[in-house]
Amino acid sequence: MGRYVIRRALQMVPVFLGSTLLIFVMVYALGDPVAALFGDKAPDPATAARIRHDLYLDQPLWRQYLHYMGQILHGDFGSAFNGQPVTELMAAAFPVTLKLTLVAVALEAVFGIALGVASGLRRGRPLDTGLLALTLIVISVPTFVSGYLLQLVFGVKLGWTRPSVSPAARLDELLLPGLVLALVSLAYVTRLSRTSVAENARADYVRTAVAKGLPRHRVISRHLLRNSLIPVVTFIGADIGALMGGAIVTERIFNIHGVGYQLYQGILRNNAPTVVGFVTVLVIVFLLANLLVDLLYAVLDPRIRHA
Repeated sequence: MGRYVIRRALQMVPVFLGSTLLIFVMVYALGDPVAALFGDKAPDPATAARIRHDLYLDQPLWRQYLHYMGQILHGDFGSAFNGQPVTELMAAAFPVTLKLTLVAVALEAVFGIALGVASGLRRGRPLDTGLLALTLIVISVPTFVSGYLLQLVFGVKLGWTRPSVSPAARLDELLLPGLVLALVSLAYVTRLSRTSVAENARADYVRTAVAKGLPRHRVISRHLLRNSLIPVVTFIGADIGALMGGAIVTERIFNIHGVGYQLYQGILRNNAPTVVGFVTVLVIVFLLANLLVDLLYAVLDPRIRHA
């Protein structure tokens, strides 16, 4: 297992370098951050040259990238155009988005797996048909539509929760935004769990366990679920990074000042250091989540061994 972890960690290095290089080129090569800083006003040439020198923008792109990677190795993600270090923005934004993501992952895992198992064990029955239709509707509705609709119903009409999240971002305030963020993923987890359970329910090892006289709950929990959850865990693990990076719409709807809010502001103002810094950390989160998924395979299925 130790050798496998080391090998997977080494495999993450070229993926990280390739991803950050692509992000860096897309942000810095496709626009002029200094011109965006001044807006419609033309900057003084001397002032613009000084800012480019301070931001290392007067160097070739490959040198800018090497300089940036050297800063990252020392924990320095640069400074936003207002002079505030990007690490300070991260320290304020990432805990909020992390809490929102954990709420969303918990909702999608608990309810998605439970509904999927219930549907898979009753394949072809009215419950199964109803859940399949419901999940298809949820997948078809855009997040901004479901977000505003749930905000209107539960936050404004019924008053069960706050329509917007306070700066403290308490856990009870994040339940509704977490549900909005998790809705589409929850529908996919339900359908994936249903398909996996329905297929494995006809497997030989399940019929053998039933023939041996094992209780139904033990057959489901000890045999059926452990094998059926492998593709579900894969999806959820990959979804962690996607939820953190894709929370822009949800955070805008509920006025949450997290990663999505900072990325939106950075893109809106062409604040390249902020965008590149936040996306770089999201790449790291995505890679670590995938490594965790690979390690969980051996826990769910003892037949899987990491050489």
